[in-house]
Amino acid sequence: MRSRSIWSVTALAVLTLGLSAPPSATAAAAAAATDYQAEDATISQGVVESNHAGYTGSGFVNYDNLVGGYVEWTVTAPAGPADVTLRYANGTTATRPMDFTVNGQPGAVGITFPGTGAWTTWKTKTVRLQLSAGTNKIRARATSADGGPNVDELTVTPTTNDTTPPSAPGNLAVSNIKSNAATFTWTAATDDAGVVRYEINRGGNVLKVVDGNTLTATVDTLTANTAYDISVGAFDAAGNASQQSNVVTFTTPGSGDTQPPTAPGSLHSTGVTANSVSLAWNASTDNGGSIAGYDVYQGSTKVATTGSLTATVTGLTPNTQYSFTVKARDPDGNASDPSNAVTVRTSTTGTGGIPEYDKDIAKVDLGWSVAFLPDGSALVTERDRFEVLRVTASGQKTTLGKVPGVVTTSGEGGLLGIALSPNFATDHWVYFYHTASGDNRIVRMKYEDGKLATTSSPVLTGLAKNRYHNGGRIAFGPDGKLYATVGDAKNSGNAQNKNSLNGKILRMNADGTPPSDNPFYSSGGNARYVWSWGHRNPQGLAWDSRGQLWAAEFGENSLDELNLIQKGGNYGWPACEGTIGDCDGYIAPKRTWSTSQAGPSGIEIVNDWIYIAGVTGEQLWVTKINAAGNGVGTPQALFSGRWGRLRSVTRTPDGGLWLTSTNDDKDGGTPSTIDNAIVRLKFP
Repeated sequence: MRSRSIWSVTALAVLTLGLSAPPSATAAAAAAATDYQAEDATISQGVVESNHAGYTGSGFVNYDNLVGGYVEWTVTAPAGPADVTLRYANGTTATRPMDFTVNGQPGAVGITFPGTGAWTTWKTKTVRLQLSAGTNKIRARATSADGGPNVDELTVTPTTNDTTPPSAPGNLAVSNIKSNAATFTWTAATDDAGVVRYEINRGGNVLKVVDGNTLTATVDTLTANTAYDISVGAFDAAGNASQQSNVVTFTTPGSGDTQPPTAPGSLHSTGVTANSVSLAWNASTDNGGSIAGYDVYQGSTKVATTGSLTATVTGLTPNTQYSFTVKARDPDGNASDPSNAVTVRTSTTGTGGIPEYDKDIAKVDLGWSVAFLPDGSALVTERDRFEVLRVTASGQKTTLGKVPGVVTTSGEGGLLGIALSPNFATDHWVYFYHTASGDNRIVRMKYEDGKLATTSSPVLTGLAKNRYHNGGRIAFGPDGKLYATVGDAKNSGNAQNKNSLNGKILRMNADGTPPSDNPFYSSGGNARYVWSWGHRNPQGLAWDSRGQLWAAEFGENSLDELNLIQKGGNYGWPACEGTIGDCDGYIAPKRTWSTSQAGPSGIEIVNDWIYIAGVTGEQLWVTKINAAGNGVGTPQALFSGRWGRLRSVTRTPDGGLWLTSTNDDKDGGTPSTIDNAIVRLKFP
């Protein structure tokens, strides 16, 4: 690679795109440009040639004539946007489109490379991509049967001139709804430099990506008889993410399928205690290609519903024989024949670790987080009502008031995490994580003489917000420091940018100042708060008997994670999701689940047993930390489908667990309806 004239690269970028130089073009030109030869890159379905004059270096790459060929450069750059200029030739009359990705994530979609008149006539095309600090992999992938153009070199020019996100797309509407597909249309977002792509989201997960000129798209990967909530977000070339559009909700119709799935196979017991039996089975298959879920029967009584291939049945009697079967359901409601039956006898004495249902405590709206007071009652945050409740062990509820300044995002934002000061007995501080008009933030309020103050004091502000991916869990660690999980705010580039507070686990003093022993304190700025980075949407926080921090994290479309957090550790998002993607050099999770099985939110640790509240999977996952403290055993799924979407699990002062549910929480909730549960679990 070699450096080149900065002025010439900036001029080429402006001329190629047909734009006027932005007001901050001088700032953009201050960064060093670097050339990368195509023949030195990783090449798939292409060949290095030198039979056309005018190339630089030792040759150029001739793409094969098919979809999917690519050239991938490994480049080094600071975090932030960069102008990426591709020098190319196209001696045909056919326009040859390509998509650009950065570290496996969409960067610029549908970039066209028209004919240049001859294979010896070289031109340039510039796109703006969001890069992470350090090493990045930039891939130019052919998307038509003609393949890509001949590619000579890539020039990367870091720039910092665009920090303004696009406006939100408007008027999202859905039409042509089928059992497996629907068409979406929206009005364009606006941006000072132009929109380069739109993402169609279900909740916080991306279903489809289209280029910035496309205002309609059909998603054909839907499932019959399934409820959907869809929104659209816009991105500019610098990677700035808009707020989400309005949400459209609908349910796909049935497909007319009447053929049931095959019966689940090889049902067997994987564990027995005095009060529980853990089961596992092999997956069913269906002619429609999709299994909606499994129902577990104890005799003729349905005792669990799950999307997993495991379940743990609790509340059983010691030294008693039980018989179980499992049936599968497809999206059209067709039920399979039962699996083989398995008969298991519970043990005589308990081994601990597996809790059972004790009693209902109270009904609330959306109890997002729980913190127990010294008197044994608890403070509970109501996400969409913005209220703080005091709930006693007997279920008596008192509304203490609202946290001032809280707003909804009509998605995953609102009043979220809560934590008591380690010195609560003397300072009476209660900490909250909430969404405000311009950001997510951490504040604290006094709770004295049974009353919550009417004003709050900021602890840390400026955490970017979006409809989805707001994180929100806070907890004081054994070191007396306050930790916070912060989502990437639907901008995955935040996770690898240490100067962004998003996509991180943060650590701070009780007054909101950064501790001097944080790993990147010497870097200054926001990096002073970073404890770990490379996170998508982390939520659960808990410490084990060794003082090690564990965290749960929502995945995109593939894998959710349970992570053992290291000081300064990078957990890979967006290049790596769980164990999928370009994961070399990142810290691997200790356990992963399919995103349909877990959706891990709050977590708790008791005697080195980890309890994980599953939102998407609607079940409580339980696993034991191993003797070395560096891994966990096979997780067991409890209470599958019993209370729906489980949000938090919290140890009680009297030796149990409180579990909260947050059903109907996807689009701003239903704060006028008090229908979610707080239940108490006990250890036999």
